Amino acid sequence: MSDHSNLSSIRDFLRWATSRFNEAGLSYGHGTDSSWDEAVALVLSALHLSHDVDRSVLDARLTQTERDKVCELIERRVSERVPVPYLTHEAWFAGLSFYVDERVLVPRSPIAELIEHQFQPWVDPDQVQTILDLCTGSGCIAIACAKAFPDSEVHASDISTDALAVAKINVLRHEVEDQVILHHADIFTDVPELKYDIIVSNPPYVDAAEMAALPAEYHHEPRLGLAAGEDGLDIALKILKQARHYLSPHGILVVEVGNSEHALIEAFPDVPFTWLEFQRGGGGVFLLTAEQLDFLH
Repeated sequence: MSDHSNLSSIRDFLRWATSRFNEAGLSYGHGTDSSWDEAVALVLSALHLSHDVDRSVLDARLTQTERDKVCELIERRVSERVPVPYLTHEAWFAGLSFYVDERVLVPRSPIAELIEHQFQPWVDPDQVQTILDLCTGSGCIAIACAKAFPDSEVHASDISTDALAVAKINVLRHEVEDQVILHHADIFTDVPELKYDIIVSNPPYVDAAEMAALPAEYHHEPRLGLAAGEDGLDIALKILKQARHYLSPHGILVVEVGNSEHALIEAFPDVPFTWLEFQRGGGGVFLLTAEQLDFLH
């Protein structure tokens, strides 16, 4: 373990962690995009401090126990390339804190921004009664939707029982067990045949070439949540094929396909996808209305 005997304050550890991360050439993308932000996320979470803590607290000295804990996590981040949310068991999505571990992907979808705006102008929030989140993983999208639409019923499905166990933890943490219903299902199979006002999904969409080139950090995530065949569209195509049957007449389908966006456009040149733009960055998310889905048939 590196020498850290001269480090005492939170600020010291933030600087030291940043230097270690830069030296190690880590890859980011699990909630942060720089070594400094990564250090802030790790150190403050490890000390159970919020990320908007008063800056004067950064000069506080750590106890020996705290120093040992923070150092251990920094070492694991560097030597094992474990993403910070798996080390701290915390990830933030749509302004909400979620429990995560290596049974689920780390929440990071730009869809969070859509949820925060209640999917406006694409829907009238007062008319949204039922929402379906496919490939729910940690449950972050479903739970954030429940908070954004408190009068709605939210169904969330996943093929992974491990993922659903984590989603259950988060449903209970956010006290939405009366509103969010979890289903063990392969896409629409075994999902209640309702007419949903919003169907939303961040499914696996990484193509074979990209899977082969992923940095070490991403190999800590479940392959089931990332890989989607040669062109990255295996799951998205299944969703597109069946979504119309489950969508209300005024409903919308929102799906993230990431870098597989171009492959999807090539596969369906006549479908009028709306590719959404986000103030906080990110892309590869399309929106289709129930009417537009008819172009597929």
